[in-house]
Amino acid sequence: MTALPPAAAALETAVDVVFALDAQALSREHAQALQQALCAQWPWLSADPGAGIHPIKLVPGNEEPALLSRRARLLLRVGAQRVDELLALPGLELVVAGQRLRLGAAHVRELQPHATLYAYKVAADSADEVSFMATLARELAQLAIGGEPVCGKRQRMAVAGGVQHTFSLMLHQLSPQQSLRLQQHGLGPHRLLGCGLFVPHKSAAAVGA
Repeated sequence: MTALPPAAAALETAVDVVFALDAQALSREHAQALQQALCAQWPWLSADPGAGIHPIKLVPGNEEPALLSRRARLLLRVGAQRVDELLALPGLELVVAGQRLRLGAAHVRELQPHATLYAYKVAADSADEVSFMATLARELAQLAIGGEPVCGKRQRMAVAGGVQHTFSLMLHQLSPQQSLRLQQHGLGPHRLLGCGLFVPHKSAAAVGA
């Protein structure tokens, strides 16, 4: 059997902590500012290789700043040992790229072993889909995860004055063990920028409940 990387084993008890949001708008390029604001509040986020910040759902369009969807929530994927600390701070106010964001009541959602998972964005070294899929195949093999990957939309996000290429990604036909392992470990770098985090496909509860 393939030995799993230490980060995969360390996240066997990962959960999502889901915060209600009291805010009207957010910059479309908010990922890095959100990471900085949350890491200033909880410094352990930046030192935890398994922690992740799910992308916040915005209303589609080109206006700036973007309106928040009525179902928008802030989801943090963390080890279960961090839950009590996160639940203790309802009402926390953050300033993210000039917009005020107030965290409301939070609850915990355990990961579920769905056969089809989706990531809104997975970090890539370039805009080359062939290269991305080759890197993906190697990482999935290291994690002993099979399934059928389907590459989706290519995107760009602004980070530290530069550009990070990403692709959306779906994986089908996962066993329960593979599904949980993929959600617990994720794929690729930049999980605090919302990359490489998987949720059940076509589940409103997975992205906003």
